[in-house]
Amino acid sequence: MLNLLADIGGICVGHAADTRLGSGATAILFDGPVIAAVSVLGGAPGGRDTGMLDAGGSIERIDALVLSGGSAHGLDAAGGVQAWLRAAGRGAAFVGHLVPLVPQAILFDLANGADKDWGRFSPYRELGWDAAAAARPGAFALGSVGAGTGAMTATCKGGLGSASATTSAGHRVAALAAVNAMGSPTIGDGAHFWASPFEAGREFGGLGWPAAILPADLALRSKRRFQADRTPATTIGLIATDATLTRAQAQRLAIMAQDGLARALFPAHAPLDGDTIFAVSTERRALGDPWAELLELGHLATQVMARAIARGVFEATALAHAGAQPSWRDLFGDQLPTA
Repeated sequence: MLNLLADIGGICVGHAADTRLGSGATAILFDGPVIAAVSVLGGAPGGRDTGMLDAGGSIERIDALVLSGGSAHGLDAAGGVQAWLRAAGRGAAFVGHLVPLVPQAILFDLANGADKDWGRFSPYRELGWDAAAAARPGAFALGSVGAGTGAMTATCKGGLGSASATTSAGHRVAALAAVNAMGSPTIGDGAHFWASPFEAGREFGGLGWPAAILPADLALRSKRRFQADRTPATTIGLIATDATLTRAQAQRLAIMAQDGLARALFPAHAPLDGDTIFAVSTERRALGDPWAELLELGHLATQVMARAIARGVFEATALAHAGAQPSWRDLFGDQLPTA
């Protein structure tokens, strides 16, 4: 196990980024069409073809997903992934034409201080193509890569994280998250992660919880401290499993993964967050007891999403321009255990 989304067989992840732009895209490609659903709980979401995943929709399976920076401009990235898949002969057949089905969610990284003067057309379609072309099975980078390149939080640099787990019945569940939250991943002004109770090993430092959580630690910390009052944010991501699920069951998995987001970020689902979580089933292992096993899948979905969010922040590095938000390691790296 890699403790990554790649632990779910049949999934490839690829990143593309522009460090001058301070933004990027991540493409998640599937070996074949997969059952998919989505949960949108943020007050200011941005997405493409998310309506296609509504419970009453006719299209149940998709070919890929995209996570991207760029706010609404970044929605061009799905077009790049779609073009790459079409060139590869992938997509749903409609009256003799291939149409790759590629839902997307975006995050707002326009206010991170990098150079956004891209000219007439945004670069995100090309970033989407490049991310799809880079997608491979197996290990992939975390932190300030792909959709997490320009991500920020209320207290330190955001990034892209992932984590995985296995149920008692042997089903695998994994999360991928691009963390650009309005709220904070850390407790108060200290190094400890809200997600610490769920940490596996020292995947995000092994610091645990502080000795006590004080009233001051519960005060509101948001991007409004250093950005304009109406600066949007968002954490976007994916929960995936090899268990065979229906669209309705995948929807429940996405909802329970949102609980992991709320355990890792404080506050979450804010008016100017766009918190969006996709769920996919690769349908490789049947459920035995659907009620009990779906419950355990959701229980672990909550945990791996929280862990993925903390890992994304822990692995992030600051952007190179002057005044860039410092990373967790910049602020707290000297507190890491030495053994």
